[in-house]
Amino acid sequence: MVAVPAIAKPTHSRPSSTSQAAELKALREQIQILTARLDAQEAATLQTQSATRDVQAQTAAVTAQAAEMHAVSVTPSVTEAQVSSQIASAISKEHANDKFYFKGITITPGGFLELAGIYRQHFMGNDISTGFNTIPFPSSHQGYTNEGRLSARQSRLSFLAQGQVNKQVTLGMYGEFDFQGAAQTANSNESNSYNPRIRQLYGTIDWDRGNSGIHLLAGQNWSLVTMNTKGITPRNELTPPQIDAQYVPGFAWTRTPQIRVAADFLDHKLWLAVSAENPATTSNGTVPAFITNTSPSGSGFDSANTLSLNHVPDMVGKVAYEANLGGHGLHIEAFGVYRNFSAHVNGANNINKSGGGFGGGIVFQAIPKVLDLQASVMTGRGIGRYGSSQLPDVTFGADGTIHPIRETMILVGATLHATKRIDLYGFAGEERDQRESLGNVGATLYGYGNPLLNNSGCLIEGGTCSGVSKDVRQLTFGIWDKFYQGAFGRAQVGVQYSYTDRELFSAVGGAPRANQSMGFVSFRYYPF
Repeated sequence: MVAVPAIAKPTHSRPSSTSQAAELKALREQIQILTARLDAQEAATLQTQSATRDVQAQTAAVTAQAAEMHAVSVTPSVTEAQVSSQIASAISKEHANDKFYFKGITITPGGFLELAGIYRQHFMGNDISTGFNTIPFPSSHQGYTNEGRLSARQSRLSFLAQGQVNKQVTLGMYGEFDFQGAAQTANSNESNSYNPRIRQLYGTIDWDRGNSGIHLLAGQNWSLVTMNTKGITPRNELTPPQIDAQYVPGFAWTRTPQIRVAADFLDHKLWLAVSAENPATTSNGTVPAFITNTSPSGSGFDSANTLSLNHVPDMVGKVAYEANLGGHGLHIEAFGVYRNFSAHVNGANNINKSGGGFGGGIVFQAIPKVLDLQASVMTGRGIGRYGSSQLPDVTFGADGTIHPIRETMILVGATLHATKRIDLYGFAGEERDQRESLGNVGATLYGYGNPLLNNSGCLIEGGTCSGVSKDVRQLTFGIWDKFYQGAFGRAQVGVQYSYTDRELFSAVGGAPRANQSMGFVSFRYYPF
């Protein structure tokens, strides 16, 4: 309580004016003193309340700390278990982190180490990639012996570097390399000196606009013709899961330098893309002497190779759509290809011929996370380079005209994720050419599949067999066992068997067939 000073009461006698002024002054001074004391008392009360709250908070903290210390002293084994669990969790989390960071860039390493075993019923002199269009006939001496070898050349290293400029723009770079390059000095005699090669090496810019986006890619990547699993995005290509590095006849693909622009709409369900891709032309048949269609390679290429005369890139356009049918994922796509073939008429003008084709595919999750089905087709003229069998693109007439060869390639397959460890797969594929017979001038035959070719000795060792492939088809199946999946990566073993049939166009001596049974085994370790 604040003591209030007594205030003198006025007398009944009338005071003088001087006396009244003095009393009024004294009264104001007493009011000012009283106001100051009240303000001081209020400030002191607020400070006391604040101090009281601080003391209460400190008391609660000390009480909690004491209780925690008491719990530790009473149950030390529980605390040790909790600490051990936290340490183990931190270690596991660190192992699970598959990325590292450098100057704001996120870098993701990848790849695998493989040792593969290869067995072929008939010797072909192929490594891990099979030349389906060169399966030998009994006329070949080598075809009477088996082929077996070990190879580590499909081992692969990759990295992905990404930097997010802002919420809408992401820059990326991806590189992937294996050891299937074979310089002229490479051999299997002693040191197995096979050189690395580029599989993929490209940069990307992605603009994310919420439910849509624009994507630019420049560099070496899978062709836009190659099937995707989702949208039209790099690193989502759907390649058959077998061990043979040439995949399956009927599978359409290339990996070439290109520039690509893609866009997605409707919450990333509808995709459109166009690409300009590095061209090349494969040919078969007699080329007239006055036509130049290839050239010896120059700087930057192996001198033992030749280059086709191309000056217009392959143009590919593609559309894809994503859907969900009651929990079953569905991917549908369609594409078209424009190609240009060129040759030079000696002493005259160049000649050009257009070709191309179209195709599409479907991927369906028949049983989500268990059974995946796929099918694809491509047809057109001059599209041989896109098939795994590498049938020719074009042939030539006696007058030097370029004739693109009509071809159709089909692939169907299924992959069963039987357990978390076991994947089973089976594929059937075919590539078929149409005859492009262009007659003859005397004994010189022109075109592809000319019926005057000699097939009479194809089934006789050392016999004459000059026919060309009409059809290459294959059945293949295999299994992958991911026997280790944990903090230190993944280890798996795979086995594949394939049966391939090669049929020639009917000619003198009939339409013979040759077949090849092949077996592969693969041990792979994915450390990243």
